[in-house]
Amino acid sequence: MNNILEYKDYYGTVEYSADDNILFGKVIGINGLISYEGESVSELKADFEDAVDDYLLMCEESGEEPQKTYKGSFNVRISPALHKSLAVYAAAHNRTLNSTVEQAIREYVSR
Repeated sequence: MNNILEYKDYYGTVEYSADDNILFGKVIGINGLISYEGESVSELKADFEDAVDDYLLMCEESGEEPQKTYKGSFNVRISPALHKSLAVYAAAHNRTLNSTVEQAIREYVSR
């Protein structure tokens, strides 16, 4: 099951509110809140796409550059012991810490 919407290289969540009997979500990977909702999957998708289009139009009208959803760089906080183990592993395999983390993440998400 995939609970992620995609439109114009922006991604959004899909959630359900039993109290309100609606589907809702928010765009992920950018600073700020862009939310949408619908009573059906088709309404949710349409509102998601409208929300992304509204965001892009607002950026264009204000002269601001729209945020790119993912830049390929992020901070990860781990324990010092795990950091040490990872650094030793990377060095022992003649690899950089970044390439070792990238490989581990790639293997994890491909499952």
